[in-house]
Amino acid sequence: MGEPAIKLYNFQKAWVEDKSRFKIGNICRQSGKSFMVSLEAVNDAVETSQNWVMLSAGERQSKELMEKAKMHTEAMSIAASSVEEDFFEDTQTKLLTIHLPNRARIMGLPANPDTARGFTANVALDEFAFHKDSAKIWQALFPTVSRGYKLRVVSTPQGKSNKFYSLMTGDDNGFSKRTVDIYQAVKDGVPHNIDELKKGIDDEDAWQQEYECKFLDEATAFLTYDLIAGCETEGLPQEVSFENFEQSLLEVKPLGPIYIGIDVGRKKDLTVIWVNEQLGDVYVTKLIFVLYKIPFTPQQKFIELIIAKLNAARTCIDATGIGAMLAENLVEKFGDYRVEAVEFTGPVKNDLAVRTKTVFEDRRSRIPVSQTLRNDLHSVKKTTTAAGNTRFDAERTKDGHADRFWALALSLMASDMGATPQCIVL
Repeated sequence: MGEPAIKLYNFQKAWVEDKSRFKIGNICRQSGKSFMVSLEAVNDAVETSQNWVMLSAGERQSKELMEKAKMHTEAMSIAASSVEEDFFEDTQTKLLTIHLPNRARIMGLPANPDTARGFTANVALDEFAFHKDSAKIWQALFPTVSRGYKLRVVSTPQGKSNKFYSLMTGDDNGFSKRTVDIYQAVKDGVPHNIDELKKGIDDEDAWQQEYECKFLDEATAFLTYDLIAGCETEGLPQEVSFENFEQSLLEVKPLGPIYIGIDVGRKKDLTVIWVNEQLGDVYVTKLIFVLYKIPFTPQQKFIELIIAKLNAARTCIDATGIGAMLAENLVEKFGDYRVEAVEFTGPVKNDLAVRTKTVFEDRRSRIPVSQTLRNDLHSVKKTTTAAGNTRFDAERTKDGHADRFWALALSLMASDMGATPQCIVL
């Protein structure tokens, strides 16, 4: 076996030395799982001359995984060449290929059911819990390894509504299984400061999932991770802060009507401004502005500029409590047809939440790939009170209080071109 670029941790060494045909690992964040998976693929391709296909959650992740594989070939002084080419299925996708001197190939692609079906080779699935349509990908993929090829699956958990969970927890399914939580990773030499990370993440559910590798029960989560993953789209803009908004506005060239949702905060919570473009029946995220501890006067000027510059067809703004005055001022400036002030009563929150879930179930939303956003949307819990009333709420963390969820929900309400019966227009 060739020498790796750096010394392997004990769990990485054990993984690479495990020659089981089917192998799966539940491994915590930032511990080197992609490094070990790509190393095993390179070593095996060198030794057996067999091809490997490595499928990732998106194009960016695929490029990063293939960079690690290329690094291993360089560390082993293998005269490999790499090629990037277009791979056409339903949409254009980048196929990254490393050609080895023994004619073996290591190929990297974003995962979907079509790319999973297109090859006969050994297969590695990186961060499989985050793949869209994981069950369909699995159904299309497994026959490609039927003739004795090897299969490797690694990920950090993302709830229970995906194929990674069922593979990892299934009895007698033929997989060699390994779990490496942060405690094991640190014991094996990964230089994490456990106390510092736990304090910094400030979210018990996120800590248990990302670092303790626990599959959390999603029974009370209104939007499951699987629903959220189904709407995540590579290439959409990440969040923009108050200080960096001007260039972001200039880059927006909408083809369809713009709808804006604003969840208002001041000191404890964030103000989040969600800008959606409607294309047919699909809502594409164009911008997400996040304001933290910004006084109301500059907030108002900022929002006025966004509405004017983007010529927004309609904006819905949270008019509950501290948002009432800001909402009233914007309604006065733009008129109640272009800006609607929405008071978060119980029925209104129910309407907003159900509307949003329906859009996600139908996969009519396109949102950026972001762990912070993913956790925010997932944080909303649906509960029933003793009196039989439905409540939607979330724990308050350093990243907000489901502010992104409610801003998104308001932007979808804005696209209805009018208030729902429960809305209160000030």
